[in-house]
Amino acid sequence: MRRQANPLATGPVLATRPVAWRPDLTKQKGVTKHAALTERIIADIDAGVLKPMDRMPTHRDLARDLGLSVQTVSLSYKEAERLGFLSGEIGRGTFVKARVTDRAGRMMLDHSPNEVLDLSIIRGVYLDEHEAACREIFHELAESDTASFMRPCRPIAGLDRHRETARLWLRRLGVTAVADRIIVTNGAAHGVFLALSCVVRSGDVVLCENLTDHGIIGLSNVLGFSLKGLPTDSEGILPDALESACEAGGVRAMVLVPTLNNPTGHVMGAARRQEIAAIAARYGIFVVEDEVCRPMVDKDLPSMAEMLPELGFFVTSFTKTVLTGLRAGYLVVPPSYSIRAASILRVSSWSGNYLSGEIATRWIENGTAQRLLEIQRREARARQSVAATVLGHHVASSHPLSLCAWLKVPAHWTEDGLVRALANQNVAVSPSEPFIAGPGHGGGIRICLGGRMSHATLSNALTTVRNTFEQLPPVYDIGSIG
Repeated sequence: MRRQANPLATGPVLATRPVAWRPDLTKQKGVTKHAALTERIIADIDAGVLKPMDRMPTHRDLARDLGLSVQTVSLSYKEAERLGFLSGEIGRGTFVKARVTDRAGRMMLDHSPNEVLDLSIIRGVYLDEHEAACREIFHELAESDTASFMRPCRPIAGLDRHRETARLWLRRLGVTAVADRIIVTNGAAHGVFLALSCVVRSGDVVLCENLTDHGIIGLSNVLGFSLKGLPTDSEGILPDALESACEAGGVRAMVLVPTLNNPTGHVMGAARRQEIAAIAARYGIFVVEDEVCRPMVDKDLPSMAEMLPELGFFVTSFTKTVLTGLRAGYLVVPPSYSIRAASILRVSSWSGNYLSGEIATRWIENGTAQRLLEIQRREARARQSVAATVLGHHVASSHPLSLCAWLKVPAHWTEDGLVRALANQNVAVSPSEPFIAGPGHGGGIRICLGGRMSHATLSNALTTVRNTFEQLPPVYDIGSIG
């Protein structure tokens, strides 16, 4: 039987016995036994029969129960692990993996405090001020003539008024661009997709930080380019590493998250940005600058779109800095790519969402966007202060204005073991796996500090994290592992 989690426990509580899972395998013509078992494992995980953190039967026990060889079961477990459904730990067993996407729908801090506290999803702070601003704009829209933004289906790149107002917002971020170079997007991820689609083809090499936003890693699979992560320090990519990669040849583009990087929270200084831009210019490499968090940092930081007018793409949005649900963003493209970017936009989603664009435009014009941004800054500082106080030396990397922190994994724990132990105490965090694009990252766990929660709730969740880090992991009978 699976042990029930104690929500008041301070140490790790794990399932000490394998789950009683005995699938009925139907023989299929042309399908090997290990492939059939792998399919059943995945199907039962998707169906919820096998739940995240469940300990699987040992190889030997399952082989005996199903009349299979131990090698067949081992091959199936290994394949399910490769596909991201299982995780094996030497001396502990094989567990159903708690994937971030699985947790997203059911582990929200906005839910009942008796449910899992989700520190695994990065999102903006949401307070009563955000709720009031939403109600106010909805009332305003209901009372106004909406034909100007609800009737059109062109221009593809965004309504003229929206793009003109976007110029004002971008100017505050150090980017000066005529409206023809601005594309209104459905958030920053959409902007990065459009930018890369403009310049990258299947098989091209694209560089990034060795720990980067998992959306960029996903895009490499969608667009078929080869993603190569480069070593970083507290400011991001090392110039020498970039120079070496470019000298090796074949590099087409680079994606940077230079301000409040996800997951490490680093901020690239002005001098480093200029050095990176100079290398990119020398080798003719396109640079896609994912600046979704740039509004949070009120500093004069040069933009790649300004320093590399023919090679630089600048991406930002309101989702992390103003309101998570406001999926409106801006993509600034080099002059010669305006038509291509708009045509790719048309194919992928026809246009940006005019309704979101209208809300963003009105909020920029009446000052609401700036006011909500100031709230994000204030709350980020306060929550980072809570994290620093509670977690102390466990914080490996962060920033006072970041919505996340990167934690060191104690030597006596594994990442998966920690994630599993915390989940059994109703706290969800993210291991390094979704963010790894290159070597030298050192491992770690990301915690996110946004969402709708009090400082007391955050402190309690982080206290659970700290106490678990300082506990020794459970010991399992090595002889029970198949």
